[in-house]
Amino acid sequence: MRELLRSTKAYRAIASDAQSGRRSHAYLVLFPDETYLRALLRECAKAFFGAKDSSREAELIGEEMYSDCLYLPAAGAKLTVDDGARIVDESLLRPVEGDKKLFVLDNFHNASALVQNKLLKVLEEPPEGVHFLIGATAAFSVLPTVLSRVKKLEEPPFPEEAVLKALSEKYPGKDVRACAAASGGVFSAAELLLNGGGEEFRLAREFLSGRDTERICRALDDKRDKRAFFSAVRLALRDMLFYREGRGDLAALGGEVRALAEEYPIGAILSSLDWVTEAEKQLKFNANFQQCAEVLALHISKEKEKWQRLS
Repeated sequence: MRELLRSTKAYRAIASDAQSGRRSHAYLVLFPDETYLRALLRECAKAFFGAKDSSREAELIGEEMYSDCLYLPAAGAKLTVDDGARIVDESLLRPVEGDKKLFVLDNFHNASALVQNKLLKVLEEPPEGVHFLIGATAAFSVLPTVLSRVKKLEEPPFPEEAVLKALSEKYPGKDVRACAAASGGVFSAAELLLNGGGEEFRLAREFLSGRDTERICRALDDKRDKRAFFSAVRLALRDMLFYREGRGDLAALGGEVRALAEEYPIGAILSSLDWVTEAEKQLKFNANFQQCAEVLALHISKEKEKWQRLS
């Protein structure tokens, strides 16, 4: 996993800045995988300090115990106003071991506007030697006034081949091809699909069959992972498209792809893929999961009927 994180543009950019002595006063790392965002920030922090693997400095940074590298908030928590006040106060204190102090701010996409505004002045004019490494999953959740004060490093999803390689190394002996293909380049989404034991793929096939859709949507309550289900639907549609185009590299549906794909003209599949993207976008804005699934099912049904009439 470390190799995957170190392949990111964000890690390489910060490492390059550190080597050249041109560190930015504030970096914003935009990384779509919230589950592994903090892990990426830890690797970027090592790069910032130029910490060599297995060195005391690198070990302490990785354990979030290095005195000149402060992580906020606690893992899984949200930045609070008190955290903001602490950051401002701590920024006035001299570094302990070197000449630089780094504040690593995780899950910044969950920070309120009040907290983000509290940090504006210190982000714009930090004390000498003070730097910031901020992590968020998307730019839209960060105030424009914050964006204007940082060096933005936007990381795209990983290539499917990179996810497949990392999955194979982490889960040796397991068939991970379909999960890598369905992940959309997000490693934790691939893991969720893998650990679901194929349940998400089964639900995706039932969902696309159009039979008893209402029951399936009711079953998709908020206890089920949103990303994994829509990733499975996307992969099922991709396999259906490959089958209709005469390609043989099917990942998720195997022998079941033929009967399901025969019900969908190519135009309907392409349009349905666009609607899956729209459903995922709505989820990012905290739309209701079950409602998104119901709206998606309605659009897919209409697309299928429209293209069947045109065929």
